[in-house]
Amino acid sequence: MKSTNWKFLSPLAVALLTVSQTMAADFALRDGDRIVFLGDSITEQRLYTTYIEAYALTRHPGWKLSFRNVGWGGDTSWLRQRSHPDEGQLFAAKEEEQQKIVEGSVGNGLARDVLPFKPTFVTVKFGMNDHSYQPFREDIFRAYVRSQAEISKVLGANGARVAFLTPQPIEDKGPTPEKDVRNDSLRKFSDGLKEVATKSGAAYVDQFDPYMTIMRREHAAKPDGIIGGGDAVHPGPAGQTIMAWAVLKGLGATAMVSRAEINASTLKTGAVEGCRIEKTTKTQGGVSFDRVDDALPMPIDERAEASLKLAPVQEDLNRLELRITDLPAGNYTVTIDGESAGNVSADDLAKGWNLANAPGPITKQSREVLRLVFAKNDMFFHRWREIQLFNFPDWAKGPELEAKRTAEIARFDQEIAKLEAQIDAARQPKPHHFEVKPVAP
Repeated sequence: MKSTNWKFLSPLAVALLTVSQTMAADFALRDGDRIVFLGDSITEQRLYTTYIEAYALTRHPGWKLSFRNVGWGGDTSWLRQRSHPDEGQLFAAKEEEQQKIVEGSVGNGLARDVLPFKPTFVTVKFGMNDHSYQPFREDIFRAYVRSQAEISKVLGANGARVAFLTPQPIEDKGPTPEKDVRNDSLRKFSDGLKEVATKSGAAYVDQFDPYMTIMRREHAAKPDGIIGGGDAVHPGPAGQTIMAWAVLKGLGATAMVSRAEINASTLKTGAVEGCRIEKTTKTQGGVSFDRVDDALPMPIDERAEASLKLAPVQEDLNRLELRITDLPAGNYTVTIDGESAGNVSADDLAKGWNLANAPGPITKQSREVLRLVFAKNDMFFHRWREIQLFNFPDWAKGPELEAKRTAEIARFDQEIAKLEAQIDAARQPKPHHFEVKPVAP
């Protein structure tokens, strides 16, 4: 399997090539979708998946969407943690025998953990455990591509669209992460996944190259740094925000939340998209107005602010723009409902200021959505793994205990539904009053 040769590509060229290859014409998610995130411990962390979910919910506040995360630490494309196949036998098996093993393992795992949700869209992120943290092995690779193909086949037969996500690279300290033999193996597994996606008609999202591009740049300047936080395999919030950025771009997510243009002299509005501007008034040296957006900006986890300096998250996914022309030169303070959103120069306001993630009530509201989504996802994980799949010892099994389990699942489902109702209410945009005034000397 031929891997990408980074030596002959600049970091910018790699990033642009990756985005152009993976970007869909339209956002892959649709109104009414039931989305399931399937993967290993990186998915189980409920970070990149929650950021993707929060983007979809805030960008499309009128859509009816549901999200469930069934990531499992240590899992593989043959669903090792759910079906427990004999891996020695799996890797050594000939074509027909291997296909039977894969069909049984994948079929059982999906039947229990994915298909009951009747998903319409499933992201599948495996590869980190599959490659076994060692140089490329052809026998494991064969099982990997066969298992991914079977996942796509089973999900497609049950009415779900599939998006295959590559793993992100492993990040240890050092100036040349691309020379790590484990990353070379992951790249080859990712190239094989692309062929599976092409043959099966699934979407393919390569987050490996964008992440590696950033790692190479940052590690060359600071070899002892870790851009993603967390550990070498499990990035923290900053790294998983970069992952979410790459995945959302690959799924066709767009940047524009809304934009508004106002001439401070004439009070006429220019280009307006995704919002309404009302009650525009001249103030002493500035302007005030009311603004109602159609959507909220994507919330940025407060723990992940560092990611905004590493990847163009705001530029690519999160443009909530305010453009005010014909202001006298100088600096201006922008307030929203009386809360300071920042100080901005007249030049920057004339070009268009992106206030997504600026202080104030809009960012507070979007982060409240994120908080609720985290709470809902944590509650579902507890309900699924610690109640539904809890294994009683043989001596304790019986109808009475199963009745208690059923009742407890029903109780959790009610609490999850309450949280989802709160999320739906919290993601509805609100009107806001803006004031733009010269900064006092």
